[in-house]
Amino acid sequence: MELWDIYDKDKQRTGRTMKRNDWCLKDDEYHLTVLGVVMRRDGKFLITKRVMTKAWAPGWWEVSGGAAMAGEDSRDAVLREVREETGLDVSGWDGGYLFTYHRENPGEGDNYFVDVYRFVGDFEEGDMHLQEEETAGHMLASPDEIKAFADEGIFLHYDSIKKAFEI
Repeated sequence: MELWDIYDKDKQRTGRTMKRNDWCLKDDEYHLTVLGVVMRRDGKFLITKRVMTKAWAPGWWEVSGGAAMAGEDSRDAVLREVREETGLDVSGWDGGYLFTYHRENPGEGDNYFVDVYRFVGDFEEGDMHLQEEETAGHMLASPDEIKAFADEGIFLHYDSIKKAFEI
């Protein structure tokens, strides 16, 4: 069973946990999610397409990310998510933490912080091993191509993370 830490409004762990996707959070309680923006030195960003079997936003484009596990810090969580979803180990790459945003969904029990990271390095497409359960493909995209997907309404979290695509 996957457990997530519960955080307070100041992004401090409360010492309590919740089961994955058990939307039980009260007002001013949050879980932690991470997003890892992967950029090649040529200015292209690695984006992946969500599998069509996803309950939420199937077929949309996104960057790697997911929830931090109980006891896992933000950086470890983003490195794990990028490695699981793309096969890339970005731990020694340039970059790192950029910013945090949060979402509140009153009455739904799903409030969360999102720590956004950007990692910059050199890789070939052959270095990647996409997680088939999560991804239906990938693209090395320019910031303009990513914005075009967002304008079509098929790029997750774009308005919240668009500054991560600024070169």
